[in-house]
Amino acid sequence: MYLFYFLAVLLVYFSYKSLRGGIAYLNFFRRELAGTPSGFTPFASIIAPCRGLDADLEDNLAALFRQNFPRFEIVFSVDDERDEAVPVIKKLISENAQISAKYIVAPKTFDSSQKVENLREAVLHVSDKSEVFVFVDSDARPDKNWLRKLIAPLQNENVGAATGYRWFISKKGNLASEMRSVWNASIASALGENVRSNFCWGGSMAIRREIFEKIEMRERWRGTLSDDFAVTRAMKEANLPICFVPQALTASVEDCNFRELFEFTTRQMKITRVYAQNLWIASFIGSGLFNLVWLGGILILIFAGKNSFSFWFTSISLFLVSIFSIGKSWLRLKAVRLVLRNYKNELDRQFWTQNLLWLFSPAIFFYNAFCALLSKKIIWRGIEYKLESANKTLVIQDDTTNN
Repeated sequence: MYLFYFLAVLLVYFSYKSLRGGIAYLNFFRRELAGTPSGFTPFASIIAPCRGLDADLEDNLAALFRQNFPRFEIVFSVDDERDEAVPVIKKLISENAQISAKYIVAPKTFDSSQKVENLREAVLHVSDKSEVFVFVDSDARPDKNWLRKLIAPLQNENVGAATGYRWFISKKGNLASEMRSVWNASIASALGENVRSNFCWGGSMAIRREIFEKIEMRERWRGTLSDDFAVTRAMKEANLPICFVPQALTASVEDCNFRELFEFTTRQMKITRVYAQNLWIASFIGSGLFNLVWLGGILILIFAGKNSFSFWFTSISLFLVSIFSIGKSWLRLKAVRLVLRNYKNELDRQFWTQNLLWLFSPAIFFYNAFCALLSKKIIWRGIEYKLESANKTLVIQDDTTNN
């Protein structure tokens, strides 16, 4: 029992620290949104790697053409002229002739992820006028001020990169989709004011061209699977800060089933194990602690006497963890609502799921971390990879090659 008491106190402490982090997260959003709008508008190249048909792909890509920004171009990158995304891209380029846009076909890769190869090829086709490279995923749907807000921190030439993050929004509101949003939300709130501990997210990321070339990022991407983890590592090695931009938080509007939920979350954790092993270990231990205390606590509440010390200690411990965890979820959602104003109804619906499903998220994290211990193979957009190391990726099978 003494071991349980110790672990329970530890979990209460970490839950309290998490709540404090939620308060800081909301306050950071409020300060950033109250800041003076930036007038920094260098010529920017938006680079959007595409593969296959994401849910509502046309709506996602169309948002890139509607940016409230004076000078920019869009470079779409695919790995096959026959890709299903190509007709959508061509249609949007034709309908928005006033915006400089094109698509390029990257070579097939055998020693990195196809997304990374698409990016490596795309940066060779940007305009000579380009001063900033902006990277965006095809499943993200930025608002019209996304580009302006994301680039703003780069006005300070000492900043290495600026990043946003994603927030999953389900159209159907099914359980698996909402669970994925809750799982992802805990990562979203790891970003904040501390530029030294922030990480880059490749779905909404901006880097000065000068910095990109100085750190030889295109060459650093060679052999890697994760574009954003590689950029994060490069920034930290160069001692360059990474600024999180709350206004660059983008909605990913799509649904998933439970198979896709576990496939996505496990893939993320396998990538984390290879590129940021300390984070994988922390997730493994943290989720293990949470699950152990909760399962042990429930057993104690069932079998211990109602007037025993262990019963009341466990009751109070689990109550405090619940209050702190719900408080963190509520604060995080409140912060996100300040940014994603166009999704008020969807975020209102998430009030209950975000504040209730947190209880099951650690179980998924533990499962993901355990799976990452057993295998380094993943399937990502129809391609099976093996992550040999942070700088060595093997393509095992590409199901689209013979299509």
